[in-house]
Amino acid sequence: MSTDGATRPAHARHRLDDVIHAPVRFSIVATLAGVDEAEFALVRDEVEVSDSVLSKQVSTLEQAGYVKVRKGYVGKRPRTWLSLTRTGRTAYDGHLAALREIAGA
Repeated sequence: MSTDGATRPAHARHRLDDVIHAPVRFSIVATLAGVDEAEFALVRDEVEVSDSVLSKQVSTLEQAGYVKVRKGYVGKRPRTWLSLTRTGRTAYDGHLAALREIAGA
């Protein structure tokens, strides 16, 4: 609170999304933000993590409602595709806005 009794707006860090803020999850969401859908292997390679690390982090994002996981086949080979949900895109946009405000951009 300022000395004149007026309240100041909360610092932008309070608007950072704890789910997205973790570096690997942030990288996953950022990768998915630029596409409608991406194959699991492409995201894994782009983010430079192992299958197990990506799988664990995607599970966290899926539980938060930020990522949709779709499984299917290409020929006889199983494939997994990832996409941001509307909720995930909104959370990512808000997180980026808070980061920009903190950075003064």
